[in-house]
Amino acid sequence: MMELDELRAFERRRILDDVEKHLSRQPLQESRRKKLLRGLVPPWKQIGPVWQLRVGEFRVFYDVDEANSTVIVRAVRGKPPHKTTKEIL
Repeated sequence: MMELDELRAFERRRILDDVEKHLSRQPLQESRRKKLLRGLVPPWKQIGPVWQLRVGEFRVFYDVDEANSTVIVRAVRGKPPHKTTKEIL
């Protein structure tokens, strides 16, 4: 499992900037970088369906508590080209 503090500073900044930019408004709207992961059962307890934000070679997995208008980032993972999303969780 990858933690943000294990990343290089520029990677961490890029991920945090993209999380703020793409998830602060309309986190439940699919786009080129955001998608709903249908049928995926993650290794953590989530509130709703799991979403993925693509940030370069990293994937940010999140869900949304609509009742409290809160985005919960559950994991950040590096995704090598030869691995599937299911394999990196």
